[in-house]
Amino acid sequence: MTIRTIGLVTGGGDAPGLNAVIRAVVKTAVTEYSLRVVGIEDSFEGLIDETRTRELTPADVRGLLPRGGTILGTRNRGRFVERGGADGSDVKPEQIYQQAVENLRRLDIDALIVLGGEGTLGIAAEFDKLGVPVVGVPKTIDNDLACTELTFGFVTALDIATEALDRLHTTADSHDRVMILEVMGRHTGWIALHSGIAGGADVILIPEIPFSLKAVAEKIEERERCDSQFSIIVVAEGAREAGGLEIYQDAGDREHAPRLGGIGHHVARELEALTGKETRCVVLGHLQRGGTPNAFDRMLATNYGSCAVRALMRGETGKMVALHSADIITVPLAKAVANVKTVALDSQLIRTARDIGVSFGAIDEAAHHGKVKC
Repeated sequence: MTIRTIGLVTGGGDAPGLNAVIRAVVKTAVTEYSLRVVGIEDSFEGLIDETRTRELTPADVRGLLPRGGTILGTRNRGRFVERGGADGSDVKPEQIYQQAVENLRRLDIDALIVLGGEGTLGIAAEFDKLGVPVVGVPKTIDNDLACTELTFGFVTALDIATEALDRLHTTADSHDRVMILEVMGRHTGWIALHSGIAGGADVILIPEIPFSLKAVAEKIEERERCDSQFSIIVVAEGAREAGGLEIYQDAGDREHAPRLGGIGHHVARELEALTGKETRCVVLGHLQRGGTPNAFDRMLATNYGSCAVRALMRGETGKMVALHSADIITVPLAKAVANVKTVALDSQLIRTARDIGVSFGAIDEAAHHGKVKC
């Protein structure tokens, strides 16, 4: 198939570096291959009903490299997935997909480059099954996409969380408090683990290791015995107590997924009761998503965008560009979205954190508290 026009989609939650990818796709496609690029607005929603698209030229992407958000708009909910199948799964609405494919033909769009996490790229994989050439670009601050070492947006979010921890240290120390930082990450602990180590946290609570509040309280008391009157805790939004469930802001409905949030305040209340120490919680929330991408994410996003265009022009489809050993490769899209990449319990970072005295609040850690020399 000859490709003359590429459709460009940004979907899911926004992340630092989206505009940098858009810029790289447009500049590579137009300058290197003399292609036309059409931006599809508001994620895949721009392909249905009254289509919302606009042509993008190198002049349109000038100055985008440091700009946060996405000039095309994005959605992390919409009509391409209906929630609440008979077995509790999500249902693919066939009519919506067929309408979108027909509109792609009407708009003379020959292929798609889709920027997103596993939800958005899962939709992209359905377009591939319907015969639309697709290449995905891994975008999520959660870093939970399989088959790639890093997603763009993650390192900037990590910088923001680490800076927040640096600031919390000074107030925690001044007031002899326990300070808790709740970070994003959904069902994985990548942001919490990396920022916790970089920001000098004493306790890191992640979804992969169910925690005991008793073990966390004993870590705080251990620090008190060593004349450290304050403690810093990082908790991922999807962390949960052993034997307990994740905490949600709302339960969701047929169109909207449930929203995680509230674990930080829960831990703060329980620890204050257990230890008697004043405990405060800060929820970092969407501050992790916004603002200027750092230098690394600008570089990675630019690499991904350019390589996505090259992959299409090589005839590759149903693929995702991915970082592997400092090189950009392509991997099967279906494999990339088949499951979420979680933190391995025997990973180097987990071992390093434990070596330097970080607690994960695991039940078996409680027996070791009090034995550490100050």
